[in-house]
Amino acid sequence: MVFIRDTEMSLRAAAALVNSLPTVGTEDVDTLVDQADLDAFLAEFPYSGAVRHDDDEIAALRAIRPRLRALWGVSRDRAVPLVNEMLRDGRALPQLVIHDDYDWHIHATDESDPLATRILVEAAMAFVDVIRSDQYDRVRVCEADDCDAVYVDYSKNGSKRYCDVGNCGNRMNVNAYRRRRARETA
Repeated sequence: MVFIRDTEMSLRAAAALVNSLPTVGTEDVDTLVDQADLDAFLAEFPYSGAVRHDDDEIAALRAIRPRLRALWGVSRDRAVPLVNEMLRDGRALPQLVIHDDYDWHIHATDESDPLATRILVEAAMAFVDVIRSDQYDRVRVCEADDCDAVYVDYSKNGSKRYCDVGNCGNRMNVNAYRRRRARETA
């Protein structure tokens, strides 16, 4: 399934923000603790509008991660009230905009709103597209034994099983190979 560019970018940013939680992935490390971490996130996922670059902004971003993570732990139908609550909390007012190198796309908040609000609402808008296109089965948690990072499967056939956070696909393939070899030699 191919989502439009702004939907895919918002989904990728939401997954990256969730995966910065210390309880996600193969590491038990919070990867959003200081300005350098925020700068790295924004370099990969740029957001238009005001960015304050202060501790309060980092704290606000850290605070929305569990709300975003909840979207990966529910069914499509149970995601709807979560998404609606995010849109209400951000006072979303969708509008078409064009700026920089982006063609027409939707912004649902004012550029002066806090970064955390803009990210939360844009993620909610992206999940609206996922829900409406009946592609919620592509919202997944890594199947690796030792990882619970989140991702959205963008593969054509919907067969992706592992995240890209901890090299999980390669690790699980190596583990499976070693188990097969051990059985063959036993």
